[in-house]
Amino acid sequence: MTTNATTEKLPDTGISGLYEVMIGVSNADYAIKYFGDFGFKIASKASLNAKDAKAMYGVDSKLTSYRLQNGDIDSHGLLRILEWEKPLGEGIGYAPVETIGTRIAVMRTDDIFRLYDTYQTAREVGKKPWLPTEPVADDLFGLNTGERDFFNRPIIVRENAVYGEFFNHIFFQRYGYKIPGYGTITKDSRLKTSEFTHHDFIINGSSMEQMAYLSTALGLQAEDKPAIDGDWLKGPKQVFQMEPGFSHWYQGFVSPNNICGKMKFFIPRGDKTNKSEHQRIGEKGITLHSFYTPKLKMVHKLVTEHKLNPTTIQKNEFNENSFVFTDTAGVSWQIIGKNSPPTNTPITKLEFKLVD
Repeated sequence: MTTNATTEKLPDTGISGLYEVMIGVSNADYAIKYFGDFGFKIASKASLNAKDAKAMYGVDSKLTSYRLQNGDIDSHGLLRILEWEKPLGEGIGYAPVETIGTRIAVMRTDDIFRLYDTYQTAREVGKKPWLPTEPVADDLFGLNTGERDFFNRPIIVRENAVYGEFFNHIFFQRYGYKIPGYGTITKDSRLKTSEFTHHDFIINGSSMEQMAYLSTALGLQAEDKPAIDGDWLKGPKQVFQMEPGFSHWYQGFVSPNNICGKMKFFIPRGDKTNKSEHQRIGEKGITLHSFYTPKLKMVHKLVTEHKLNPTTIQKNEFNENSFVFTDTAGVSWQIIGKNSPPTNTPITKLEFKLVD
């Protein structure tokens, strides 16, 4: 895979890009309707009784799960709705930006201003709290050359965030370039949005060393060494609503088997609200993410050796062999065993193709 990543030798785990983001709810009807407007449709439904949910997830509650897929993309970027009969709590909910414990899911769109206007209207009506940030443009990948004018138009990405009680989004729209396999928008998506392409985690950590197991146990590639992003950068300043003088540590990880399903981890450098105790599995909101691998026993052994206390390998609600663990930064994962390849073949080479 072509990145600016470090060159450390990784265990060959066959790990996927991030497969699913999971959101806890007490009633799935609204979530199914809401994500339907983004192009997500139910691919399967399953349930666990309270005893089995306790063994798998540590939550003594009956669970009904809905796995949703956007278009034909089944290799990454799926959504699982976890409908708990007895949720453990309300989750992080509507909170200040960069609240520790926050999780954000990212998707591509072809109409970012329509989304901004939609959420801004919803905010003004006030039935559900939403905080949309104004879209900001930047040349994130250094694709512009020469003097820009009408005929030599800017090659940029425009992005914004939407923070809510129910879910947190980041949307991005490309101008002048495309990345094959990274954000596929189908005609069925009313809001012109793709599958989830990557995911942000505001973690309860003191150092990015806490996330090193993503490479040494799961086989994910660190894109680079930890770096500092701050209010001097247009994108982070706007998306994370950074006050003057504020910054955070940042590090990205990506699967060697898929350019999508990337993860970005952030540790605020300064005082921020810490609600990570409400990020536990069983509460409402985004509480869990999954990967799949054809080498489940190998990954379980590596996670155990890293003293991350995984559950035993057991059947989840979809009758998939899997295990769950939570790391020292409060991030929870489910690792699923899959031997058959996805219908949608993952792209492993990152390419930027310029378009007019």
